[in-house]
Amino acid sequence: MFSRIKRVDNKVLERIACIQKPALNKVMITASRAGNLGLIWWTICLIFIVRPNWRMTGFNFVFGLAIAHLMGEIIIKHLVKRVRPCHRLEDDEQLINRPRFYSFPSGHTTASFSVVGVALLRCGPAAFIGILLLASLIGFSRIYLRVHYLTDVLVGMLLGFVCGLASVLIFNAFFPM
Repeated sequence: MFSRIKRVDNKVLERIACIQKPALNKVMITASRAGNLGLIWWTICLIFIVRPNWRMTGFNFVFGLAIAHLMGEIIIKHLVKRVRPCHRLEDDEQLINRPRFYSFPSGHTTASFSVVGVALLRCGPAAFIGILLLASLIGFSRIYLRVHYLTDVLVGMLLGFVCGLASVLIFNAFFPM
């Protein structure tokens, strides 16, 4: 089964390499950088926190991001220790700097979808859809830039979403809204 997953992961990377174009490269690099250190998500948290009627949602975003970081970056990555696909590429094939740490699950995607999970339960449709689209773009950019496999991103989506939903349940227990 793992060999089949590996074949699918590699096939997806090959297919995506065929669609790479300079203009699309710039979009994907920008999307990926927006997710670096959760920059875009911390900015969104701050925007929510400064607005009194959105403050608790902003703090819930922070809590969801913290749970997702603990689960993905601190625990799972260091248990699985999956090598990134970019380590098989020549330097001139790489569009961004090679990340130093492990591949599985995608930290950018896990963080992004933790915000999606919170937004689903706390925000209106417009905010939720905007956050979902941005999270999806960031996740796809990680495959496009060949720093993650498809399964890294899919598991990151699931893990982040579950962490976001769980953070709302835990948050509600301590701070009923």
